[in-house]
Amino acid sequence: MQPSGYEIKLPQFEGPFDLLLFFIERDELNIHDIPIARITNDFLDYLVHMQALNIELASEFIFVAATLMRIKAKMLLPRPELDEEGNEIDPKQDLVQKLVLYKQFKEVSERLRVLEEHRLLQAKRGNIAMDLRVAGDHSGQGEELTTFDLYKLMLVYEKLMDLYAARSTDIRHTVVKYPYTIEQQKSAIASLVAINEKLDFSTIVKHSENKVQFVYNFLAILELLQQQLLELQSGLGFNNFYVMARKN
Repeated sequence: MQPSGYEIKLPQFEGPFDLLLFFIERDELNIHDIPIARITNDFLDYLVHMQALNIELASEFIFVAATLMRIKAKMLLPRPELDEEGNEIDPKQDLVQKLVLYKQFKEVSERLRVLEEHRLLQAKRGNIAMDLRVAGDHSGQGEELTTFDLYKLMLVYEKLMDLYAARSTDIRHTVVKYPYTIEQQKSAIASLVAINEKLDFSTIVKHSENKVQFVYNFLAILELLQQQLLELQSGLGFNNFYVMARKN
């Protein structure tokens, strides 16, 4: 049976995701299928506990609390959200992805901490104190580095990944060479006119393999008209005319 109350000190958590991971590991929950109502209640209870101790809430804790309540409200709606393909969108999917990413960062940081401890056990070379003083004078360490934690590092990483995904790519155009020439199409149209005597323009449109060939056919007709080898006879309706050989 889960205890009704608990007392947690704020310094042991580097951010809201660290607190969420604590609840998941404490209750042995599946991080990919977290009970959002239960996690939200535990998270809000912890915030109330901090307020009772007059501890100022960090903005990221308030933001995650609002996110949890929004997800909980969405999951209570009778009509789920659907994507473009008609599949149901899991409201907590984005939160789970960020939690998994944060957990990976935390595990890597823990391995680096162990390596750092082993490194500190090794003998240091002489005069390192002076080197550190010189490096400190020229490093220009800002205020932001003194308050930097794992949660902020993960946010910076996520922002950089978004910028990388949205980076501009070189635009490439594919040029296709079609096997048509105006002289070729002039010969073909002249042959059709000689066989049919009177050629409906809509027939030329229908028998063109594609738009490019139709353009070549149209230019060929214009050139044959200019050379006075063909003439046009108009019919009824829009674009209804016939192509025929010019009479001497």
